[in-house]
Amino acid sequence: MEKLRYERPVINKIKAGVPDKFGMQTKVEIMPEIEGISVKDILKEYGSPVFVLSENKIRETYQEAHRAFSSRYPKIQFAWSYKTNYLDAVCKIYHDEGSWAEVVSGFEYDKAISNGVPGSKILFNGPDKSNEDLVKAIDNGSFIHIDHFDELYSIIRLTKNTDKKAKVAIRINMDTGIYPQWDRFGFNYENGEAWNAINRIMLSENLELVGLHTHIGTYIMSANAYAVAASKLAELAVRTNRKFNHNIKYIDMGGGFASKNTLKGAYLPGKDTCPSFDDYAEAITSALINSEIAPDNLPILFLETGRALIDEAGYILGTVLANKRLSNARRSTIVDVGVNMLFTSFWYEHEIYPAQECSLQTEDTAIYGPLCMNIDVLREAIQFPLLQKGDHFVIPRVGAYNMTQWMQFITLRPNILLIDRNKNIQIIRDKETNEVFKRQERVPEHLK
Repeated sequence: MEKLRYERPVINKIKAGVPDKFGMQTKVEIMPEIEGISVKDILKEYGSPVFVLSENKIRETYQEAHRAFSSRYPKIQFAWSYKTNYLDAVCKIYHDEGSWAEVVSGFEYDKAISNGVPGSKILFNGPDKSNEDLVKAIDNGSFIHIDHFDELYSIIRLTKNTDKKAKVAIRINMDTGIYPQWDRFGFNYENGEAWNAINRIMLSENLELVGLHTHIGTYIMSANAYAVAASKLAELAVRTNRKFNHNIKYIDMGGGFASKNTLKGAYLPGKDTCPSFDDYAEAITSALINSEIAPDNLPILFLETGRALIDEAGYILGTVLANKRLSNARRSTIVDVGVNMLFTSFWYEHEIYPAQECSLQTEDTAIYGPLCMNIDVLREAIQFPLLQKGDHFVIPRVGAYNMTQWMQFITLRPNILLIDRNKNIQIIRDKETNEVFKRQERVPEHLK
């Protein structure tokens, strides 16, 4: 029988965890497996740290969201948000499920085309579209969501040199009761700017106004805010029909649905407080159906949901490097996952689970990454058991943004794995090596 590890007793003021009427929870769940595959075996085979995505979870979550909306509204179309996670394997899963592509740059647009998405099934958002991007989108029959008047005037000028009409929508920002109001992108509803843009488009011979688009923010916890936004877009669609006898083909509600992660500063965990897909669907579809839009001209409802569709499907696995005491006697644990890989640790209180049996006792602990930077903090304070050097851990719900916003800083970026529907592990992005960077660099002759 192995001798139990000695842990000296420490008395500390509680800084992490919230007691309830039953007291402070001390037992921490462990996560030794993902999709039935041992965490230890994955790390041994593919190195530490490593990202893991579940194809089954991606598909299940997409189907759950699609069911929530399609059961309430007759015309539904999802468009996968490339900026959330633009790994080709991930995008192809969503396209296989029937999702279009939503992109915000020429880089993402070309990625969608290379993934086999027809130009006619791409929504092109964002404030930075070059003339080259715009011409390509016009020629391919893509839907261009105009962000500002300068872009509108550029499209009008560019279409004079082509025999194709540009299929356009406008992005609209508005007051939905959410603070802070996102007014950086698109045309404002309340000051009449959006209506002005609609009129200018309708008077342009080479532009076809096909849609109205909004994206009210990110991690929106109020489903009612989407109802307000949908009502305002519906009102603009009705006004356009009355003045120009023109039907808007689609209303795009953007994304921003909350995942089950917990925001920093939140009192209760996100998995207990964030709205469900049914909540969002009920709010949005009720607003559209109850608007003055004629029933036989209901627009297609587009959704650009990203975070809520994939966060749950992603994990990062890692290894403990060391433990040490801080100047105030608090424990700190240093791990091999840093903020360069887990960018969302800047705004989430990520859950962290040991991957093996460990002590039942927990202590107020700071979890630090390996970077030689003071900002490399995964958790400022968490009730956590003592893990020894070499022990493993799992951080779930990391599928959104971490693999597109990560940085190559101090350490190389790791493998990304996909557990497919047959429980086979596939590498979908190779870990970086020094050779990757040598290929991109040039040394002047006088320095060689």
